Amino acid sequence: MRIGSLHVIDLAIIAAYLIAVVWIGLRAAKASASEEGFFLAGRKLGKLYQFFLNFGNATEPQGAVFTASQVFERGATGVWLTFQTVFMNPYFWFMNVWFRRVRLTTLSDLFEDRYGSRGLSMFYALFQILVACVFLGFGNVTAYKIASSLVVKPETSWTAADRARVEGYRELKALEKQHAAAPVVGAELDRLEELRDRNARGQLGSAATEINATVFYVVFSLIVGGYIVIGGMSAAAVNEGLQSILIIVFSLLLIPTGLAAIGGWGELAHKVPARMFELFASGGSDQLSIVALGAILLVSIVQNAGLSHNMGICGSAKDEFAARCGVSGNYLKRIMIVLWAFAGLIAVALFGVGGLADPDEVWGAMSNRLLGPGLVGLMLAGVLAGTMSTLAAKALAIASLFVRNVFRPLVPGITTAQAIFSARLVIVAVLALGTLSALMMGSFFSIMNVVLTVNLPFGAAVLLTFFWRRATAPAVWACVVFSSLVILVVPWTASHVPGLAAHPELTTMSTKPGTGVYFGKVVRERVGDTSSPLVAAGGLNRFNLEAWVIGRAGVDVVALTPNQRFTLQFFFDALFPFAVLIGVSLLTRPTDPGRVAVFYGKMKTPVGATPELEAAALDETRRDPARFDHTKLMPRSNWEFCRWDRVDAIGFAVCCALSGAIIGLFVWALHAAGP
Repeated sequence: MRIGSLHVIDLAIIAAYLIAVVWIGLRAAKASASEEGFFLAGRKLGKLYQFFLNFGNATEPQGAVFTASQVFERGATGVWLTFQTVFMNPYFWFMNVWFRRVRLTTLSDLFEDRYGSRGLSMFYALFQILVACVFLGFGNVTAYKIASSLVVKPETSWTAADRARVEGYRELKALEKQHAAAPVVGAELDRLEELRDRNARGQLGSAATEINATVFYVVFSLIVGGYIVIGGMSAAAVNEGLQSILIIVFSLLLIPTGLAAIGGWGELAHKVPARMFELFASGGSDQLSIVALGAILLVSIVQNAGLSHNMGICGSAKDEFAARCGVSGNYLKRIMIVLWAFAGLIAVALFGVGGLADPDEVWGAMSNRLLGPGLVGLMLAGVLAGTMSTLAAKALAIASLFVRNVFRPLVPGITTAQAIFSARLVIVAVLALGTLSALMMGSFFSIMNVVLTVNLPFGAAVLLTFFWRRATAPAVWACVVFSSLVILVVPWTASHVPGLAAHPELTTMSTKPGTGVYFGKVVRERVGDTSSPLVAAGGLNRFNLEAWVIGRAGVDVVALTPNQRFTLQFFFDALFPFAVLIGVSLLTRPTDPGRVAVFYGKMKTPVGATPELEAAALDETRRDPARFDHTKLMPRSNWEFCRWDRVDAIGFAVCCALSGAIIGLFVWALHAAGP
């Protein structure tokens, strides 16, 4: 009844899901004959579809895997790297309207519409195509890590490399347990350091898998590309309904099965250290402080504004209220995060503190241990559904950026059919690039750092574009170039520069084994030689340029904890782009006042209930761009913040109440589970 490690029931469930998504793509093909139909579903999606789009796009398996791994490693406080988004939901109540009122197809269009800069528009498109490789690669890695943990080799099928990998991991765990009880010395200490070094290089693991990473990535991308190429945004929206159900199942499966395996809810208090039930930091070196949470939240808000798929999701809403109702999907995700956190705590009870060499394997290891035939298939289908829903929206956004903001300006005479055909080719290309990037990625913590910071330069530019008349195109160029160098290029390439990777000052070891003060991973130059000099590990290994700069200003960053350096990095990264934007804007010539006036007039004009009312409202605004300026909080300033109306105020209050209720529920559940 098994084919390889999977039961035929599991294979049947997975096959049924894949057939369903392709069938939905075929059914949606008729609605994708025009560019607006392919990219925005004709701007006809109501509240239910907006719920599914927002939930499916926000709720991805990588979030589950990352959250569970962070809670497994740090305790409940580790959830804040993803759970801080609960404070963003009131912000989304307004943000979704901005992206609907701008009435554009892509985020690149924003820079041409506001600044009259086709070059800036094209650069954003090209930048996001590269960024998409990170997001798509992240999704691929997540799906592979879970799937590979579920489909493991029996010991009789191990190769010599498999055996060395797993037995080395087991020896490391035994030595670390011994070292915690009574510090080891001499040859045993040298062996412990050698195994830690190999673990930092990714050479150890708790199991061997039967799934080839390259084959998995290729097949997975082909399935995603298949239904999106056929059906476009309509296919993505309809599929979100099916995928959302599977994501909920995916999030729930490990809770009852895990509790049953450890002996019930009451056993959590006995098998998990009390400190791991603390949601708010109490000073531990592995816990995130309130200040760190503020830094992460600030970065999340800024970078979120620059995400390319915002325009596709919010812009596809049939009206403003439908766009706003999409925030309900984000609330359901926050509840999923609570479930993922408890999965991490259950993993601590199952495997013990530090019981897995790679915390990123928590979700897969639990699934492999707890789930039987049928449930394994549901878990894998949930992984595929969650990842596909996220990749679909991003791939569509990138395709629309390329066609409208790169290809069409270069070849103005292309027909609609040629544009859609080109978009389909781009979807295939970006999914292929995502496969390549997945093969080069490292730990989830490193990847999450990339995901949270990669869009900061353009995120800051979009926010100021929405709210500050004085922002100029040269300032946006300066912001993107300098911020990208400081936040992205130098930090992520420094480990590949020999003079930096081996510099004694820069490779100072942190208090956490395998990590450095400035580099995320530090290893010995020669494997197994504990006397060889320290060097920065290759691969995805970030250099904390921000900490180095702050250190040059007189701060003793070496004496700080890893979390304090992490907090400094995020505050620096969030504020630096704004400093460049505002400074350069004040030194350069303002954008054409007429263009700027029409842009902000349009941003204050509510979306019409019908196409006719919409066209009439926009015509009136073009004739009198200042007709809504009386709603500004600061009428005679360059700032475009407006007074709230009844819908704004009530919606914001409800969102705040829901966010507070979810946090309260989480705190209560942790208190009930803890000692």
